[in-house]
Amino acid sequence: MKTLKKIMVVASLSLSLFGLNSQAGAATTTHFVKSGETYYKIAQKYGLSVNYLKSINNKSSNALYVGQKLVLPHTPITQSDKELMARLVSAEAKGEPYAGKVAVATVILNRVDSVEFPNTVEGVVYQNVSGYYAFTPVQNGAIGQAADADSKKAVEEALAYRGKGNGSLYFYNPKTSTSKWVDSREATVWIGQHKFAK
Repeated sequence: MKTLKKIMVVASLSLSLFGLNSQAGAATTTHFVKSGETYYKIAQKYGLSVNYLKSINNKSSNALYVGQKLVLPHTPITQSDKELMARLVSAEAKGEPYAGKVAVATVILNRVDSVEFPNTVEGVVYQNVSGYYAFTPVQNGAIGQAADADSKKAVEEALAYRGKGNGSLYFYNPKTSTSKWVDSREATVWIGQHKFAK
């Protein structure tokens, strides 16, 4: 299994190096255009930005026709996924600036889109490896608390810019925890008290 994951990661990196879409290693789904649909409506349904939806389908115009097949790079994000993300963002980024909340939501989406992690929001949030949860709020129960308005808004913004950004897959607060492993990863950005890395 580890060998298979390594092969998938190497294949994904190879595709990125040759200029192909960085989502190529992720699971894909398709959508067939229905009467009355627009790029905007489809993008909203699947938690994408219009520009991203068009770019992954190599489209420059807004023209769509009934029955047209559009490739989607990942599992759709449902309303319950958004709520779960917002609760995690609220718990993980409490007291952090708004940009930090968006960055935490982006980490979740980047993990969903990465071959190295589960391919659903629920799978990423509740991931448990050898008895350790990926996110502290899952371990301590804070994930069950209601999300604040800024965290909900941050999730929507992260979805609108999905596929953009610096590819952060990890974050932590060096003042409250230590992680030599995360420190060994390439830093992508510091926002507030959080260090983000890939």
